Amino acid sequence: MEPIITAVVVPIVFALGASIGSFLNVVAYRIPAGLSILSPPSRCPKCFHKLRKHENVPVFGWIWLGGRCAHCRSPISPRYPIVEASTGLLFLLILFMFVQTPTLMVGYWAFFSWLLVLSLIDSDTMTLPNPLTQSGLVAGLVFQIANGFAITSSLSGAAGYLMKGIAGAVIGIWLFDIISIVASIFFGQTAMGAGDAKLAATIGAWLGWKYLLVASFLACGVGAFVGGGAIALGLLSRRQPMPFGPFLALGAAISAIWGEALLSTYLQLFFPVT
Repeated sequence: MEPIITAVVVPIVFALGASIGSFLNVVAYRIPAGLSILSPPSRCPKCFHKLRKHENVPVFGWIWLGGRCAHCRSPISPRYPIVEASTGLLFLLILFMFVQTPTLMVGYWAFFSWLLVLSLIDSDTMTLPNPLTQSGLVAGLVFQIANGFAITSSLSGAAGYLMKGIAGAVIGIWLFDIISIVASIFFGQTAMGAGDAKLAATIGAWLGWKYLLVASFLACGVGAFVGGGAIALGLLSRRQPMPFGPFLALGAAISAIWGEALLSTYLQLFFPVT
């Protein structure tokens, strides 16, 4: 992009991402609690004081308030501005990586938002709510249709991409169901929640089966490293459950952006063309 255009677009995209991040905070708090994500408006979780417009500005609202409710002075978790700022930065990363392909750019803004909110909920509650995994899967299939039509300009091309998404979703849920069954038998206890398989299906719907496998490999590798480190440091017992959703989300995010390069490198290392 031209420097002048960049100077205008970057703040707008960051503000958009931060605003989405503010909404994700609401979703992450309210869905596990069984509350509506639309009503009532944003409020202090302690005294339920409705936030005024200037108090509800992403990132800066928390700074202006000094991290405390303006009404009851209860501390407000710094996680709120961190999620907002992180979402804004993710939107900027996707903007610069996919600015030449608007369908991918907008689609990945939505996909990364789903991944982030599911990671937050899984970290908080060790659950991956069905409404989010199911809606994410459907959105992924819609994305495949839109992306296929944008690339091929034909209904048959869109149908082909839809089938890729369906195949990815089916392989995702089958793969993790098998891993869960085998691991449960090996460890003698439930090794993986049903929500992880549903999240894998969602990832498969968005990325297709090839990048799903890359995401799964990365998730298992990082999860094993972090889990092993936590056990070695005494932060986690051997049989203590650990949320796997954030690792799957991280693997999916890396695959979405760098999956092609990772697959190419893997093929060149292990299956060189002679």
